[in-house]
Amino acid sequence: MSMVKVTFTLDDETVEQLRKAAARLAKAQSRVVREAIREYAARIGRLSEQERRHFLEVFDRVVPAIPTRPVAQVERELAQIRGARRSGGRRRRTR
Repeated sequence: MSMVKVTFTLDDETVEQLRKAAARLAKAQSRVVREAIREYAARIGRLSEQERRHFLEVFDRVVPAIPTRPVAQVERELAQIRGARRSGGRRRRTR
């Protein structure tokens, strides 16, 4: 793996945490940063536990509220909506 030298500006607290982590793990600070970035990048796009619980609660609340209608009734309603759109929608102006 090739290495590229970069410069970042970090606050004092972050630098102290980096130094402590590197010492505790007996690893170079640059290695700790690389590993932390890899772990962070792997989590991007994943839900946190709090987000996951929230979405499950919403799902559990919304799914039972979905009305059950015969497919034929739904198809008729969709056909009416499509027909209205094709014919220009409403015939009168709304104020």
